[in-house]
Amino acid sequence: MTEITDPNVEARIDALLKGAIDPHVHSGPSIAPRGIDHVTLLRQASQAGFAAVVTKDHDYSGVMTAELIRQHFPELKTKIYSSIVLNNVVGGLNPYAVEHTAALGGRIVWLPTLAAANHLRWQASANWVHPASTDRMRPVTAIPVLNDDKSVRDDMKEIIDIVARNDMVLASGHLHVSETWVIFEEAQRRGVKRLVFTHPEDIVDASLNDVKGIAAMGAFVEHSLCMFLDGCKFKSREAEDLRDQIEAAGVEQTMLCSDLGQTGTFSPLDGFRRGIRLCMDLGYDDDQIRKMVSGNTARALGIEADVATARAS
Repeated sequence: MTEITDPNVEARIDALLKGAIDPHVHSGPSIAPRGIDHVTLLRQASQAGFAAVVTKDHDYSGVMTAELIRQHFPELKTKIYSSIVLNNVVGGLNPYAVEHTAALGGRIVWLPTLAAANHLRWQASANWVHPASTDRMRPVTAIPVLNDDKSVRDDMKEIIDIVARNDMVLASGHLHVSETWVIFEEAQRRGVKRLVFTHPEDIVDASLNDVKGIAAMGAFVEHSLCMFLDGCKFKSREAEDLRDQIEAAGVEQTMLCSDLGQTGTFSPLDGFRRGIRLCMDLGYDDDQIRKMVSGNTARALGIEADVATARAS
């Protein structure tokens, strides 16, 4: 991908960033090295005209921090939301932690990531350890979401019910795609309206048929731009793979995130800019890109009003 040098292209990207939403940002503080903190993230996003960002940490619910930032930085117009990831540090499948996150305005409940059995298998084969791994505190114990007979565990059902009651998003995290199918089907039976399939391009062993089928059930499919960008240390796929993924789900069910905030690579804002340029190079028009970086994500999160406010300002 060529560098952004054409002023006309930069102006198009600037316009597409107005009202954008990054639903998956690894800003700090964190036990993993982070290149940007939550306040700096929000300042940069506000300057670019983003409607909202959603912070994600593998080890804690960020809703308290988000509320503090909302109270003390009212001049920052981008809305900040946060989430919880059901890893060991929050007690795994802990309904109390999910209820607390909901009560403080959290929008996303991520199923296990670093503590998913699938992630631990993938990590062993990749010969790599995530810098936020809690091995430094105690060995990571895999958190099962299904029973031995592949039915959904009762504690997982309780969490699904909390997500449904509070109209939150249930995101698949680093579960194996076979587990995601079972959980998502149970979630829909129990009234969850907002489902997000996390980066099918890596870790979760999903096929394009899985992407197509999960999108057909009404879930949004979220792609991590960092995995497609030249020069990013997380790149694992080519531009054409992103096109294949988008075409499998359809533009209407696709949402793009940076999945950035770490040290040694692009900032979330820079990653978003580069991701938009990549979509342009793939032939998507501005209306299609706007859906994938703003409109679809707003629908998934239930924050359409934030986008309307950002575009009007």
